[in-house]
Amino acid sequence: MGAAHAIQFKPEDARLVHEDNNLETLSLIWLDDSIKNTKENLIIQQKLRAVIHHLITFHDVRKCKKFKVDEPLAVSILTQSSDQGQSTTALNGKFIHSEVSIDVLLRMKSNPTDKNELIDLCKEEYKDNEKELAIIAEFEQSYSPDRALWWYTRDSFLYCLLNKALRVQNTDMIFLFRFFIRDIERQIEQYKCTAPIRVYRGQLMSNEELEVLRGSIGHFISMNSFLSASIEWKQALAFLDATTISDDLQRVLIMIDAEPRLDGIKPFANITIHSYFTDEKEVLMMLGSIFQLIDTRSDDQLWLIRMKLCGDKDHTWKPVFEQMKNQYGGRDGQTDLLSFGSVLSDMGKYNDAEKYFRRLLNELPHDHNGIADCYHNLGEIALEKGDYDVSLEWFYKSLEIKLQKLVSHYPDLAESYNSIGVVHRKKGDYRQALESYTKALAIFKQAFNEDNIKIAKCYNNMGNIYQLEMKYSDALEYYQKALAIQQRQFHGDHPDLGSSYGNIGGVYQCLRQHDRALKNYKMSLEILEKSFPSQHPLIAMTLKNIGIVYEDKGELQQALAYFEKAEAIRRQALPSTHPHIRLIEEDIQRVKLQINKFS
Repeated sequence: MGAAHAIQFKPEDARLVHEDNNLETLSLIWLDDSIKNTKENLIIQQKLRAVIHHLITFHDVRKCKKFKVDEPLAVSILTQSSDQGQSTTALNGKFIHSEVSIDVLLRMKSNPTDKNELIDLCKEEYKDNEKELAIIAEFEQSYSPDRALWWYTRDSFLYCLLNKALRVQNTDMIFLFRFFIRDIERQIEQYKCTAPIRVYRGQLMSNEELEVLRGSIGHFISMNSFLSASIEWKQALAFLDATTISDDLQRVLIMIDAEPRLDGIKPFANITIHSYFTDEKEVLMMLGSIFQLIDTRSDDQLWLIRMKLCGDKDHTWKPVFEQMKNQYGGRDGQTDLLSFGSVLSDMGKYNDAEKYFRRLLNELPHDHNGIADCYHNLGEIALEKGDYDVSLEWFYKSLEIKLQKLVSHYPDLAESYNSIGVVHRKKGDYRQALESYTKALAIFKQAFNEDNIKIAKCYNNMGNIYQLEMKYSDALEYYQKALAIQQRQFHGDHPDLGSSYGNIGGVYQCLRQHDRALKNYKMSLEILEKSFPSQHPLIAMTLKNIGIVYEDKGELQQALAYFEKAEAIRRQALPSTHPHIRLIEEDIQRVKLQINKFS
């Protein structure tokens, strides 16, 4: 598993155009230096909004040009090689977690309010557009799962909003659309192709997007939405023939070979007779499909890109994906809001995760077993945010319920003791922390065999305490016991392995064995970058630790580079008041002073 590039551009002035709040795929851009100064212009704008919902107006030429080329394209490019450095691996973790989150949503049981919530949101979004409001009313009255493809291919709010939500990873919108995504998946599976097929898609691309693809031959590509293509290349070219290329844009014909008999391939179907437009010979490929880029070439003002649809055996991150799926409800088991919130939390989306855990609390009966789990997960989020007292409150509320309902050796009790121990460690109460970890370990050993990953988690936590107490040989012993269990249980890129290598690196750092520390920290960083989104706090912590080792070695420019990378992540992922932001600022200031002193 290895490199990833995201072809994604965002507006320079988000406050001006409010692009993050635009849920539509299609926008109309109007440049006029008197855009708001005449009554005629205001009347025209009102009429246009009845046809094109999202109208963006500019009076500044520079900002208009910037916005035009900054519309995002929903593509992630991934490679098998990890030897190209951090910049080429940063999005693989994001890709895997995105895949897992969609899988969790598709296995989640819908309830009657899901469709109603989506409809209410759409009515608000299109409140000034009578045409779309009429289609929304029709959808509300007549939608059925066996008509999902018909509704998806119709030129309406559904196609626009769903694809925009998938493209920008709008968590709330994707959640509301999950019943519709699942219905589309079922119809694609029902009508899937059973013989090899070649399909074509016409696409306008910016020069920058095209250059990234040209430099990615042999790499794997994830389209972050459903992909539609035509059986006939002439039909795909028809769209391009109607467009005018410029210095910034190129015509591209994408040719895809798809073999449905490959193991683990995502389904694709000829949906012509199920489409709203039955005269278009259209093939629809499932959300999350993976392609390999074969080659690119230019021919008479047209670029041709060849790709093939891939199955499980074509790429190496499948074992990690399967292990992570099992953490959130198993391969085929039903998932719920707890599962979804846990995925979001592991992605570092703590505010989103908290919102869904609180939503579940409101939906569950007061005596439901899931309430204790909600409390526990809210405690984990508060812990990540640095709200240690709030975190303890949630954990103890969860533990209180569990003690009333569970026998004394039940593993869920051990989870609570483990997490309570983490908070006490963060607060500096090491004796209390070790006491909690010891309780957790005793319960886990009674419930599981010695090779269980939960026992490894306890070993790591106890190693943390011994390290803080400067009992380094004990700490190293417990960390290595944890790592041995994880190596037997996990694929080599699992994030728990990354955490263990980081812990071992920390002991060597304390022992001032700098080269051993760097070796383990960099092994940790390589794994974490593959298995977590790029803004995850653990990646920031590992970058900071590497920086400290370089500082101790006197390699100050290297130290500063790693500290600044850590700071960028923390500012993106954590609240501005989080203590970790202040600490990394102090690290940067300290190293800069040393650099200036010796320069």
